[in-house]
Amino acid sequence: MTNKIALLPLLFVLFIPISAQAQIDQNKTGAWYMYFFNTSFKDSQWGFQGDIQYRNWNKGGDLEQLLLRGGLTYQPKEANIKFTLGYANITSGAYGDDKSTSGESRIYQEALFPSQFGKRFYATHRFRYEQRFVENQDFRTRFRYNLFLNIALNKAAMEKNTVYLALYNEIFINGERGIGNGNSVEIFDRNRFYVALGYMINNDLKIQLGGMRQSTDQWSKNQLQLSLHHNF
Repeated sequence: MTNKIALLPLLFVLFIPISAQAQIDQNKTGAWYMYFFNTSFKDSQWGFQGDIQYRNWNKGGDLEQLLLRGGLTYQPKEANIKFTLGYANITSGAYGDDKSTSGESRIYQEALFPSQFGKRFYATHRFRYEQRFVENQDFRTRFRYNLFLNIALNKAAMEKNTVYLALYNEIFINGERGIGNGNSVEIFDRNRFYVALGYMINNDLKIQLGGMRQSTDQWSKNQLQLSLHHNF
């Protein structure tokens, strides 16, 4: 009952439409190809997790971002929460024929709080705080909240051979408006809404294929997403 009460005030985030004014070609679907990994050190509360993401403005070749991220994790005993301190390196590409790129280094802290309600619904709340060092910009910070929801379809448990529906909604809030050189950004940075089908290859490996709608205050765009999720 406690998990249900904790989840209900946040479910609305999944269904809030956030409009954006297009400045890029919204009709051209992009594609993100991603690998997520998570491991725990033997007989320890400590571990490591990270991801590699190759993001394109189109299906492939027009680089949106190359993201490399990893962090040290800690899970307190008898507590259903995981903390991470990590670092990310991001190379961002310009949209279209412009082949110029820019770099960003990022430090982040996050907390993951999983919960289950009913027999088939698996939710995770993720809170993340980022310190961003973006090329040719002042120091920036950003707050992120993501609600993940996996719904097992052919089985009650998320185990080998389970087919499941995966959803998430993540909202990004900038910590500052001024970014240097007289430029500024909105407090609202972006929103991502995602729907996919997933398959548990085994208890430690799953694959997802779906679509994500990313909206900023300037544009909205659909992204195909193919991801591999690996625990070892």
